[in-house]
Amino acid sequence: MINEIISAIQIFVFPGILFVILLAFFYEWIDRKAVASVQKRIGPLHTGPKGILQPFADFLKLLQKEDLTPDAADSRIFGLAPIAFFAIPLTALFLVPISGSTSIISFEGDLLIMMFMFTLIMIVIFLGGYSSMNRFSTIGSARAALQMVGYEIPMGLAMIGPALVAGSLSISNIAQWQLNNSMWFIFLQPIGFSILIVSLLAELEFIPFDIPHAKTEIVAGWKTEYSGRKLALIRLGKNLEVVLVSALAAALYLGGPQPILFLPPIISFLLKTIFVVVLLSVLRASFARLRIEQMEEGMWKYAIPIAVLQIILIQFGIRW
Repeated sequence: MINEIISAIQIFVFPGILFVILLAFFYEWIDRKAVASVQKRIGPLHTGPKGILQPFADFLKLLQKEDLTPDAADSRIFGLAPIAFFAIPLTALFLVPISGSTSIISFEGDLLIMMFMFTLIMIVIFLGGYSSMNRFSTIGSARAALQMVGYEIPMGLAMIGPALVAGSLSISNIAQWQLNNSMWFIFLQPIGFSILIVSLLAELEFIPFDIPHAKTEIVAGWKTEYSGRKLALIRLGKNLEVVLVSALAAALYLGGPQPILFLPPIISFLLKTIFVVVLLSVLRASFARLRIEQMEEGMWKYAIPIAVLQIILIQFGIRW
């Protein structure tokens, strides 16, 4: 009975659903503050201390807005897409170790499931935009699918690199290997980490890869017709995806919740994931948007060959 209660607390409270949702709002605030700082702005300021409650206030405001569905839309897919967009990263976070050496759900091969989850997110984006029958949404969906063709291969190779050295396809085992050997993969495979960060920018549709929802070209892209509760779910889902990619990068390359000095695992996890979030924010604030053909050319001509080179070096036992 006690074990069931502990499992329920882990799933629903800590480090489960409630914790990661609060973390999603917090990381949105960090992202907005970091971008504002690079651009010499203040960022969120008035809601809560230093504006820390602004993301939650924006979420509540969207919940109160009118929720519209276009007459021409496929209402079933149009309505289900935001729910799936919220649920998939939330579920995927159960595969990443947060407060201890093992995640809530851990098994050999969960890294492959994680890759599949990222593909599912992009499929949901494509279906959500295409089902609205809006021309801007349709173009945004097509761009998202085309963009995925470019970054998915280097991202997968960057995830596989640590798995090859650790000899496991379990995210928890890869983090544990770094703990046992007192060495983070960011020092053994910096090329892989760099490619992963670039690919994650594309996965999150952050600048310079915000091509699927380029505001100056196609309004809000695949999200153009979404409003009210559906748009609130999409925004929360995007924040959860930010938590997911930062937690994954920390687990694969920064030792996961491996303690830093005397700090407990959960504090170490937060520091590492915040480092990844700030890094992503600074990068997206420092570049201009690429065109879709520039993005594809860059991924296929440079990122994929470099990622393959990284795998070859690993096979020969060469670091870097």
